Amino acid sequence: MRLAFLLAGLLAGSALAQSSAPSWKGQIIYQVMPDRFYAAGTPLTTQNVDKSDLKSWHGGNLKGLTEKLPYIRDFGATAVWLTPIYKQVSGRDQGATGYHGYWPENFRDVDPHFGTLADFDTFVKAAKGAGMKVLLDQVVNHYGFGAFATLERPKWFNNPSTCAQKGNNDVYCPIFALPDLDQDNREVRDFLFANADFWRARGVDGFRYDAIKHVPQSFLKDLLARDRAANTYTLGEWYDADASTIDSLQRLGFSSAFDFSMSSAMRSAIMSGSSLSAVRAVLERQGEISRPDEVALFLDNHDVARFANSSPFEDVARERTKFGWRALMSLRGIPVIWQGTEIAMRGGGDPDNRRDMRFPNQWTPEEKAVFDVAKTAVAVRKANPALNVGDLKLQNVPSSIEDDLLVFVREAQGQRVVVAWNNARQRKTYSLRNTLTAQLPVTRDLYGQDAKLSFKNGFLHLSLPAQTAAVFKLN
Repeated sequence: MRLAFLLAGLLAGSALAQSSAPSWKGQIIYQVMPDRFYAAGTPLTTQNVDKSDLKSWHGGNLKGLTEKLPYIRDFGATAVWLTPIYKQVSGRDQGATGYHGYWPENFRDVDPHFGTLADFDTFVKAAKGAGMKVLLDQVVNHYGFGAFATLERPKWFNNPSTCAQKGNNDVYCPIFALPDLDQDNREVRDFLFANADFWRARGVDGFRYDAIKHVPQSFLKDLLARDRAANTYTLGEWYDADASTIDSLQRLGFSSAFDFSMSSAMRSAIMSGSSLSAVRAVLERQGEISRPDEVALFLDNHDVARFANSSPFEDVARERTKFGWRALMSLRGIPVIWQGTEIAMRGGGDPDNRRDMRFPNQWTPEEKAVFDVAKTAVAVRKANPALNVGDLKLQNVPSSIEDDLLVFVREAQGQRVVVAWNNARQRKTYSLRNTLTAQLPVTRDLYGQDAKLSFKNGFLHLSLPAQTAAVFKLN
């Protein structure tokens, strides 16, 4: 059932809802999974800690994250997204632990593997002192396996044997057999509202809401209204969302949502070397989105295989990840960076995509080269308002070359840039009829590559290296 249909009857006043949602336009978000990021200090517990097992705890904690904030800030991120830090159910299920944070036992305490509430407060203070916002993952769909709440408050949960009778299995039946909360229950709603209030009071600037496809939209509408009233930014995760889904979620009240369609198109075009037509098709739908500047853009995250894993050859993967970074930083929206993508970390599906983060003293020269490209791309984006907050207008490209060439113009605050992606396997020179009413001498790429743009005799001329994205300032 399409989301637009699910939201029928809920969108009265939706224009007001989406227009007043807090904006993070211009932000760059860095995502961390604390257990897999960095460890510092003396651990409060070593239960189920085994760094050789990707399904076990690895020991990363809030003190470690706080210690590494300068790394995140210096890379260029302006906000940090933490996967959940709640106290998790103990033990294992099917060999796995709750290291990831999505199996809550207590929604208002920090798991001892991560540290304490005081450690979280210290992190928030340090992040804000460094000029960064804090985005915290919030679970509103379920508890962890065997949580005490299932025994203490059984009426809070949908019954797996009868949930289908409620009419929407995606919403009312468990995912992965996790105890599924009944948000139609007033006590459950109030409990989840209070969870958001608890973390907001500790200085959190925004929430990333997990698995919203599996939560009643009427509950989300009320939750988001409370978040807007508190000026809390909200980012929704609806797996496989496209333009129409994102627009519906923004009209429901979310500030932003992840664009899975763009991530998939970029992975196909850049990593697999297929046509750029899928990327163009996604961009052609940006007019369907109420607030395209707020769309969350990503190459990969903790729920999908690593971007660099799409090629079996590590050298090829690194070069195409450089292309991915330059391309990502040229798009309209809010870039979201999963820890390790800046060095083209590899990894297949969960949990292989959640290997421990490594830092400069552990990098190979090849990884350092990817990092330098990523950091430069972030810096160029932040230094140029047209890239960071500008609109985006696609330019016509002859059908004979549209598989290899994508061109668009971005403009903001009196600045205009031309962005060109070349997906050909060799250096190419392109000449396009000039519709930009510009006459300029040769202009070089802001990313520092050997790429050139010029206008002459009514044509735009581009000279582009193989498989990369370039940006040219017009004024």
